[in-house]
Amino acid sequence: MTRIIAGDAGSLPLAVPSAGTRPTSERVRESLFGALEAAGILTGAAVLDLYAGSGALGLEAVSRGAASADLVERAPRAASVIDRNVRAVARSLPGRRVTVHRAAADAFLRSGGQGFDLVFVDPPYDMTDAELSTTLGLLVPRLAATATVIVERATRSGAPLLPEHLVLDRSKKYGDTTLWWLAPSAPDQPLAESQSA
Repeated sequence: MTRIIAGDAGSLPLAVPSAGTRPTSERVRESLFGALEAAGILTGAAVLDLYAGSGALGLEAVSRGAASADLVERAPRAASVIDRNVRAVARSLPGRRVTVHRAAADAFLRSGGQGFDLVFVDPPYDMTDAELSTTLGLLVPRLAATATVIVERATRSGAPLLPEHLVLDRSKKYGDTTLWWLAPSAPDQPLAESQSA
């Protein structure tokens, strides 16, 4: 069973698409969100969850104090599951905005809009390095100057190919999964202003 681990919606169960997605394990989510909380990244953050799957990452962030989450998912069945999960946890998250976007990640990023403080990028494991680099390049103008970007990939895939203005902060391996922590490389660049700023 997938669930919200902690925060205002803690322990509430989440539905998971029956196929085509790979939910982040509870062990990985627990470690990731412990680190984000310890760094003070979550409180009041504007969050973007690309390739959202069940929406677990974005909803966990809002449960733990993020101000908003935009959940982006192209697959119709998965997007419907996210809608159900958002409705299920909404009562526990008054005053926090969660929006589901039925769109491809690159199309969403090209559409312009607000900046984000925290971004989860959990693409299909078969996405090529070049495709991921393109997505990350489109993401750069949507980042607040002090944003954190978390990329989840198969450990065997190695480090993501980074576009200009994104740098590797650190990585953490969890067996077959590795989380890559990225950050904007040039705070003086005219990046987006966060909604929570």
